[in-house]
Amino acid sequence: MPADRALPGPDAVELIGRVRALATDVLAPQAAEAEAASSFPRDAFRTLGRAGLLGLSYGTEYGGGGRSYEVYLQALEEVASAWASVGVGVSVHAMSCFPLAVFGTEQQRRRWLPDMLGGDLLGAYCLSEPEAGSDPASMRTRAVLDGDHYVLNGVKAWTTHGGHADFYTVMARTSDDRSHGISCFLVPADTPGLSADPPERKMGLTGSATAAMRFEDVRLPVERRIGREGQGLQIALAALDCGRMGIAAVATGLAQAALDEAVAYARTHEVAGQPLIAQQGPAFALADMAASVAAARATTLAAARRKDQGLTFGQEASIAKLVATDQAMKVTGDAVQLLGDDGYSSRYPVERYLREAKVMQIFEGTNQIQRLVISRALARLAPGALSAASVRPAPRQDATAWTMSEASSA
Repeated sequence: MPADRALPGPDAVELIGRVRALATDVLAPQAAEAEAASSFPRDAFRTLGRAGLLGLSYGTEYGGGGRSYEVYLQALEEVASAWASVGVGVSVHAMSCFPLAVFGTEQQRRRWLPDMLGGDLLGAYCLSEPEAGSDPASMRTRAVLDGDHYVLNGVKAWTTHGGHADFYTVMARTSDDRSHGISCFLVPADTPGLSADPPERKMGLTGSATAAMRFEDVRLPVERRIGREGQGLQIALAALDCGRMGIAAVATGLAQAALDEAVAYARTHEVAGQPLIAQQGPAFALADMAASVAAARATTLAAARRKDQGLTFGQEASIAKLVATDQAMKVTGDAVQLLGDDGYSSRYPVERYLREAKVMQIFEGTNQIQRLVISRALARLAPGALSAASVRPAPRQDATAWTMSEASSA
């Protein structure tokens, strides 16, 4: 029961159709076995790269697909409904490209971005640290200027694609100023001194490698700093707004997959001589699940459309991430409950979906952080009035002006 989508035009319909076919025919048949073996799906990312899906939302002048976020997120949802680990990986790769695409100089973009968007390279995003998870301003990884190089030392925790990525977008401290002492760097994977710890053992998304990254006297040319020195926290928070929409789309795809599995089961399994779907209790549970998926998709696309229109979207991205991931947790849990004993066994994928849904409430900012972002935005509203920031177009080319309003919400 594929999602019924309202897309902006025939070309988008054709694109989503191709993505759905690729996800169904190529990704889905591999997912269960790879997840059971904790096998990193590098070939799957190469397949998506060759199909142009790793740079779908970026400009064609740099090798991207030139698609709106509204279309990109629906393509991402299709990928995630077939294999959540791969969907998360696509979102993380897109977020890893964001600082260079938005804050890099024209020379930097033309030099590095085409290879990053072209499909052969895979990115990772290094922000969290063992002692600085939900508070990135507390990070301790340092980048010290030494002539025409920076020397990086520290540890980054919970890095998706850690040890497998071809490049790492890294936030590191360049001064002791809490808010303006962090800078952003683009680090090739083969840089001497950069290494990955063994991957974390996780309850879900076991096909997605997650590892701590160690920086031991990593020397990096000054030209690989993205944006101004001290602009890194602003860059990181702006990237996270986009990443949160990506995770919202992944969570929606995962919830859709759980709903589809539950509907198929309810149609074919009987109790007291009647299919489950013909009985009011299971039927109402399925109806609630469908409503939850629709709500998750609606809030995700509402945030995407604001971004596409050049409006501020930080609050909406947090709402989308909060709603979609909470609903994914609910829908996958309800799917397990509806299938009963079968749902708890690995004969059906819903138990894996439930394990995968949990982490989506945690990464790209926990849902408690999303509530903090949303409540702070509400506190800035004058009683009975719209926030000026909520209706002011955000300049697409002036990255600094755009992200200041976004960063202030986190």
